[in-house]
Amino acid sequence: MEQKLIDLTLTFADGKRGIAYVPELTLADDGFNTTTLQIYSHALTHMDAPKHFLSGREGMEFIDLNKCMGEAQVIDVSHKAPDSLILVEDILPHAERIQAGTRVLLRTDWDSHADVADYRDRFPRISPELATWLVEKDIALLGVETPSVASLAKENYAELRAVHRTLLGADIVIVESLCNLRLLPDTVTFIAFPLKLEGSDGSPVRAVALVSEEEIVS
Repeated sequence: MEQKLIDLTLTFADGKRGIAYVPELTLADDGFNTTTLQIYSHALTHMDAPKHFLSGREGMEFIDLNKCMGEAQVIDVSHKAPDSLILVEDILPHAERIQAGTRVLLRTDWDSHADVADYRDRFPRISPELATWLVEKDIALLGVETPSVASLAKENYAELRAVHRTLLGADIVIVESLCNLRLLPDTVTFIAFPLKLEGSDGSPVRAVALVSEEEIVS
């Protein structure tokens, strides 16, 4: 059965939020091109390290790479409204698919807002109760199509901290700003490796899914 890679990564481009390309040498003047890349550690498709929200915890170089590759369950919660909480009851119909060590990818279709003003302001996000439920399920990885697992609004910073601390405190790998989950079947092979950045709180990733061609959702 022939398999195909589906790219789940937003495009990093000069001028995007947190991204800048600074030319250093040029083909015309120096015979080759080189560029200094300035990338915010949580720009576009990225992974969080425990250090992001937890004092004294590990940076990106200590992420368990075994959790970053393997079978993943795609859970469709695209019915959730903007600026709503994804609740335990939204996931319960799929509970039998979520076991210890499961990688969970939550499809919200919010990647369609990636170039829209509300992308960082009104996305559906993980409720604190769902974060606790996922920890109790002992999942390995949580991937979302939103820029964060929790609200980025200043008035919700307590929620932002609580959700991240719950997940990262249980060593759940968090991957944010995925895309194209709508193209995937329920179960895929997921791959998202971070850069080996010593002491960093986050890293860009190139996330992909490996599926058979017959299973690609058109």
